This record gives sequence, structure tokens and C-alpha cells, in this order.
Amino acid sequence: MSVIEKYWDDAREGDECISPTYTVTRERILAYADLTGDHTPVHVDEAYANASHFGCLVAHGLFVLPIKVNDVLHVRMRVGAMRPSNSRPGWGIVVLPSELINQHGEVVQRGEHRLMVPRRAAA
Repeated sequence: MSVIEKYWDDAREGDECISPTYTVTRERILAYADLTGDHTPVHVDEAYANASHFGCLVAHGLFVLPIKVNDVLHVRMRVGAMRPSNSRPGWGIVVLPSELINQHGEVVQRGEHRLMVPRRAAA
């Protein structure tokens, strides 16, 4: 995947972007548990998770629908709003409402990112 440098001036409200897909695996869930120290049984103990109301291991996450092993996810973002930065001349703020979507087309999480992005230098 190559990254193309973009500036605040390149964005327009309503622009949309869809990320590449990401497959949630058992190994990724366990690696996240090790990284965060969150070894709650529904995330790391297969026997416990299988007997739970989820019926299998689920990924970590606050306020999301259950994300299970082998779910394939992607993110859809759009430019919701933008404004020049008040505190940093030469920069702008971009608000990106986003949705995390599984392989069934179900939105499993909604959120919003606020990014400070450089503006093009005046010519």
C-alpha cells in the first residue's frame, strides 16, 4: 500500500474513503491481550468463550458489537467538516465520521476522528 501525501486543501466535505480489509484472527486477539494486559477470559480462554453467550472468542473493544475470529472488517470514513486551525496557522482540522463494517455489511462501531492536517504553503 502506498501513501499519497495529502493536504487539508485537498479535502472536500463529503469525500469518502474505504480502507483495505482486515481479518481478525485468534493470534491477533491474543497479541492484543498481551499488548494491553487485558486477559479477560472471553478474549483469551477458548473453553470459557465457547460456553459464553458469544459462543467463541471475541475481540476486545468498548461499545462495539461482538467481533469474532475470522471476521473481515473495513473502515468507511468521510470528511464531515473542516476548518482552518485557530491555534496553528498553516494547519487545518478535518472531522472524519467513521464506521467499522464487517463482512456481512453490518456496522459494528461508529466513531469520529479529528485530525490536524498541514495546509499547502502559500505560493
